[in-house]
Amino acid sequence: MLSSLPVALVSPIGHDIFVTSAPYAYPQRSPAVRPRGTDGETHLGSSTRVQRTRKILLSGVFGPYGVDDEFGRKENIMELYHNQVTKAQGPASFRFHHRSFGLYFIAANINADITILDFPSRKRFAREIERGDYDMVGISFIMPNFDKAREMARIVREKAPHAEIILGGHGAAIEGVDRMIDCDHVVKGEGIRWMREHLGQDPDAPIRHPALPSAEWMSILGVPLQGPSSSLLVPGVGCVNGCSFCSTSHFFGKSYAPFLDSGKALFETACRVADERGTDSFFVMDENFLKHRDRALELLSEIEQHQRFFRFHIFSSAEAITAFGLDNLVRLGVDLVWIGFESRSRQSAFAKNHGIDARKLVQDLRDRGIAVLASGILCMEHHTPDNMQEDIDFLVGLEADFAQFMLLTPIPVTALYLDQQRRGLLRMDLPFQEWHGQKRLSYHHLAFNDDDPEKWINRAFRQDYEENSSSMFRMAETAVRGYEHLAAKTDRDACLEARMVQCRDKARSWSLILPAVTRNAVNPLERRRSNDLFERAIRLFGQRLWERAAGIATIALAGLWKLRLKIFGDRLQPRTIVTRYKAVAVTRELADSGAVSIVGRTQVQQLPPAAAAISPTSFMTSGS
Repeated sequence: MLSSLPVALVSPIGHDIFVTSAPYAYPQRSPAVRPRGTDGETHLGSSTRVQRTRKILLSGVFGPYGVDDEFGRKENIMELYHNQVTKAQGPASFRFHHRSFGLYFIAANINADITILDFPSRKRFAREIERGDYDMVGISFIMPNFDKAREMARIVREKAPHAEIILGGHGAAIEGVDRMIDCDHVVKGEGIRWMREHLGQDPDAPIRHPALPSAEWMSILGVPLQGPSSSLLVPGVGCVNGCSFCSTSHFFGKSYAPFLDSGKALFETACRVADERGTDSFFVMDENFLKHRDRALELLSEIEQHQRFFRFHIFSSAEAITAFGLDNLVRLGVDLVWIGFESRSRQSAFAKNHGIDARKLVQDLRDRGIAVLASGILCMEHHTPDNMQEDIDFLVGLEADFAQFMLLTPIPVTALYLDQQRRGLLRMDLPFQEWHGQKRLSYHHLAFNDDDPEKWINRAFRQDYEENSSSMFRMAETAVRGYEHLAAKTDRDACLEARMVQCRDKARSWSLILPAVTRNAVNPLERRRSNDLFERAIRLFGQRLWERAAGIATIALAGLWKLRLKIFGDRLQPRTIVTRYKAVAVTRELADSGAVSIVGRTQVQQLPPAAAAISPTSFMTSGS
């Protein structure tokens, strides 16, 4: 057998979760051997030679997260939803943790002994440095975690002065970061290619898409979500729309670099990852997935041809959604779409929203069972206390399943940052810890005092919660609406029949938590809405005995969760995840056999035939 898929062995040890990624099996593979002697090589017999195996540590920043201390701020929570989407929804807030995905992409595509630390404590990171004997340490961070990255570099210099320090992630875009943090290299842009070139490995080798969960430790109202989380799928990076504030678009030069450049490649990768992780649901990390309409249509064709009905959560712009077609979204299996509406009062300035009836689009999507996360920006330069409420009312009035509010924040490399830098508006006196977009502005705004932005953003989140009810209620309602829409069709083909069944199962599943939503409603309006929806679901699907018991259990779990929040507060500190990748030992005989290739004197892993070939581009993490 030429190759075997990676095997994850997971076991909790103390506060860490250890994951050992078994290497791919190659014919005649020799075991990896650490170098001995002075020449950096180990000799196995008279004719076999193994190149020195590099030891690399890749790490996200250390915790605790979301607390005020010397390294961070309480507003910078290590949870996407609870940080900037459902933060005002109290016990009903979505509590998900997300890994530093880019580190796993790098580890899966270079040949070395690699350890990944996700969510380490400062003490755990230091212990790994002391014991690991690492040649290189990569630290991935975003701007608000600058002080943590600097402290981690200090620890490396103290405990492993021989190790190279590499900075990556969006924090690497900070101007002069190499002078502010003691490091050897700063990677801006192509992370996988850079690491391959730095190690002397082939930068143009195919890229393997790893099989990763999109989220960890998921719960809503204290009710843990059962089964595997959606898998991660990364078709490409960047976005051609190039909105002036968008760090991701500018990080990749306002262009799009595909990892998977065809619908067939997307489908084959999705099949492999789904089989490996045991779920057909995917979180698609692509800034504007439907912008590449032909690729998405080809993916739909593959899905229908092979009757493999995946489900997707995607990001896409309003104009790309309408061009692709809402009914095509249903057939494709889109469960949720994240749309940047940004601002009503400047809507004409964003070409992606020009001519779009935003509210109609959102409601048409929800009618088809597609949940919507609508995002908007507050404290833009045209905003004043007199017109800000107009934009809040606009976003809340869309009645999307989720609303994200962010303060306008100029991030290095963006056109917005460069423009405000040229005009002398940047607040370089503001610590990077505060550049998280949820409390203070990082630029001078004549219309707002320092404390005003936090009041406005908190008011916006609270208004959305009180007027539209919890996102959990809205998601359940969308699922029911989607089922009713498809059930009413009399001409369903195999694809729509499968999508109707998926909507039905989703609606039944989400409805189980509605008794807890009703009991913990934010106001009488939500209590009535939730109770009515629960009765509507029972009329549609009936209620089995175990479902009735489950509803009672959700009430009990929600009560325990509220007690936990009252006693211990709402900050959750994720357990450390430790993942280790073993290098493939490369001998001269093995290289000659064609099973692997050697570039210069360095080991390079060649992907097995089952791996998807993807054009190599960077994937630097955005999660830490």
